[in-house]
Parts: sequence; C-alpha cells; structure tokens
Amino acid sequence: MTGTYPSRSTSRCPSDLLSLQELVDGIAVDIAAVMGRGKVADYIPALADVDADQFGMAIHTVDGQFYGTGSSGVGFSIQSISKVLSLTLAIEHHGDDLWNRVSVEPSGDPFNSLVQLEHECGVPRNPLINAGAILVADALLDAHDDPIDALLSLIEQLTGRRPSIDEEVVSSEKATGFRNEAMANLMKSFGNLKHSVADVLDVYFRQCSIVLNCEELAQVFAYLANAGRQPGSEVVVVSPLRARRINALMLTCGTYDRAGEFAFKVGLPAKSGVGGGIAATVPGKLALCAWSPALSASGNSVAATEALRLFAERSLCSVF
Repeated sequence: MTGTYPSRSTSRCPSDLLSLQELVDGIAVDIAAVMGRGKVADYIPALADVDADQFGMAIHTVDGQFYGTGSSGVGFSIQSISKVLSLTLAIEHHGDDLWNRVSVEPSGDPFNSLVQLEHECGVPRNPLINAGAILVADALLDAHDDPIDALLSLIEQLTGRRPSIDEEVVSSEKATGFRNEAMANLMKSFGNLKHSVADVLDVYFRQCSIVLNCEELAQVFAYLANAGRQPGSEVVVVSPLRARRINALMLTCGTYDRAGEFAFKVGLPAKSGVGGGIAATVPGKLALCAWSPALSASGNSVAATEALRLFAERSLCSVF
C-alpha cells in the first residue's frame, strides 16, 4: 500500500500566533454544524437554564502564549474538570498510598454508576468518575483543614486570580445529589471513606461548583502540558512522573464511558465536565479548553468534543 502521510515531526503543532489564532477561529466557524445537538445537564437545576447556544475555545502554550475565540471569557461551572485538580492536591500529600484506595482503570460505566462500586467492594475504578472523586475529597480532608481553600489557592497560583464558587450550583448539587450520597455511603460501608459523608460531599459539591472560563482552564492545565511545572515560573506543581500519570488517567478515564471513543477520535488527554467544558493537553506543547453547554448522553459536550477533534485533525497534534 502506498500513500502520502503527514509529517509527525515536532513542527506538526503550529506555534506562531497567526496559525494558532486562525486555527481556533476557523473551528469556531465550523462548529456551527453541531450546535444545537445534545442538551444541557438539566438534572442539576442550576444548569438547566444555561444558554446552550454558546461556544468558546482557548489555548495556552507552554511558552506562555494565549489564543481564544468565541465565548472563551465566559465563566461556567467546571464540574468534573475539578477532579483533576483535587487529584493533583491529593497525590502530592498521599503519594502512591492513594492508589490503595482508588484504582486507575477505565470504568466503562456511566460516571455515576453504583453497580461497579458495589462489585469492587467500595474501591472506585478511577479518580475521575464520581465515586473516585468523592474518595479523593475524603483524602483531601486528611491533607487540608479546608480543602476548598486549597483548591482555590492552587487555581489562584496558576492563573493569578482567585475563582468564585456558584452557590446556586452548590445548592442544586446538594438538593439532587442522591446517587453521589449513595456512592459515599457505599464506600463508607466498606470502610473506604474516613470522614463523615456530609463533610466529604460538601467538599465534592463545592469543588464542582467552581466557576472558570476557557482561558483560565487552559492556563490552569498548562502545568500538565509542561511536565508538572507552571509555565513561565519555576513553580513545580507536581513531579514529571505524576504529571505523566495524571495525563494518562485523563486519556483513559477523563471522558466517562466514552474515553475510548474520545481517544480514537481526538487522541489527547482530556477531562470533561457536565457544565459543558473539556480541558485537554498536548504534552510538551500546550493546554486547551473548549466549552459548549449541550451534552451527549454520556455527559460530554457535543460541540466541545467536535472542536477538540477538529483541533487535533487540523494541527496534527496528538499523543499517538
């Protein structure tokens, strides 16, 4: 078989301002073809009325360059994207001991499934599904007097701005989070939750209600594209090994029960949230975030997924 194949050299990711800006602007135009598909996360009342007809995308390179398009400066509830940040804090305190309480395997089940958790005796399949993130919240209560303050401080360190928490979303999460409460109680029954269910869920619900925009999330995730170091500084957020492992978890577990499909179509480590955002990395190059509130049945933004697919296709950026 013969054919012409694109170069896989390090120049495959455009690095000059014009080409990257043109790339994201072009994606913003072409994404109109999928806008209107999916629906917002109406099972969380505070998210039910979010305008689904919005799209934003931003890039932050490891050498400190920013590119944005559309509604990239509009804040939204980051939801499960926060799980990457809580995991970052937890492994810095607990190290490899954390993996005695939560596994690192893809779940293959919906993000709020109870079946697998019961079958595996209260040990969550990975830290990026709900059960795993609730376990991580429990671990953070061992590490910090105020885990939410620690998360907000980490984000402030990475962006220079302390984010807000949407209290309406917090209230909605608490009023409707019955499956999350069931998972927490199930883990508690197996002895894998040390603190009270109420305290753990308060941390979990509040972390999901942090408000950031695409520009800020691209900047936040840049440490994972830069071997654990905050671009533009000497601050080491995590070691290169832990940055690599978090990227691996994002690739294999970060988009719920569609992680395999996402890796197949996009080929980038990523973490989605039901607020409509998806943050991703190109290790050694850049971090990026796309946002649009309408979700697929699996809980991933339809337009943001397509935007990241177009980015990978047109830039030839991939980990494969």
